[in-house]
Amino acid sequence: MTAIAEETFQRPVGQLLRGWRERRRLSQLDLANRVDVSTRHVSFVETGRAKPSRDMVLRLAEHLDVPLRDRNQLLLAGGFAPIYSEASLHSPAMLAIRETLRRLLKGHDPYPALVVDRWWNVVEANAGIALFTEDVAPALLGAPINALRLMLHPDGVARRITNLPEVRASALASLQRQAASTADPELQDLYEEIRGYAAGERAELPGPAEVVIPLKLRHGDRELSLLTTIATFGTPLDVTVSELMIEQFFPADEATAEFLRQR
Repeated sequence: MTAIAEETFQRPVGQLLRGWRERRRLSQLDLANRVDVSTRHVSFVETGRAKPSRDMVLRLAEHLDVPLRDRNQLLLAGGFAPIYSEASLHSPAMLAIRETLRRLLKGHDPYPALVVDRWWNVVEANAGIALFTEDVAPALLGAPINALRLMLHPDGVARRITNLPEVRASALASLQRQAASTADPELQDLYEEIRGYAAGERAELPGPAEVVIPLKLRHGDRELSLLTTIATFGTPLDVTVSELMIEQFFPADEATAEFLRQR
């Protein structure tokens, strides 16, 4: 049982909802206005003086932008059955999702692309990912491969990233936001681990002409420059699907594009 699940069963649903409200930095009045109920009712739910219905739990969770995994836990804490499935990506029900992902990944070749779960573990990747997996410590390639660890560990791709302080600072900022928004202890642990790779490191600010931070990668006698985008599935109703992230790398200049096309 995960730490989140254990905490859920130990704490009433009202306390959990209050935690999510405070995490989103909303007052009881803010939330009441969003859900179209009285502030008094929100207060009674949070203190346990009123037992929320299943519909109210879901309405509050929706307006608090609670992840589907944690909405199930809120329902359990409120005495209701979970409503969001959590199917394995390899189950028959996920066939259409798997085919969509593989089509996206294959279509992105020869540029690297991968699919990660909530904890940044790689679940699918295309052939272009070999650009990152070559010349890294074998221990980092053991299943499940963690994409952030692979990139930023001192024995990983980090050895070839020529603007490592900038890249690491950007990754840490994003991971910190994700850990804070989900209250996931595993993500917080990953954040602390990656932050520990660069004790005392200070990132230089990007130049005034930069609009995004590229990944600058030394490869042999050349430097490749890549931009990255992250996409998710729209309107998911399954926990597994809601947590999938598709990360695609694009060449930031024509020299990088030409080199990757010729690989």
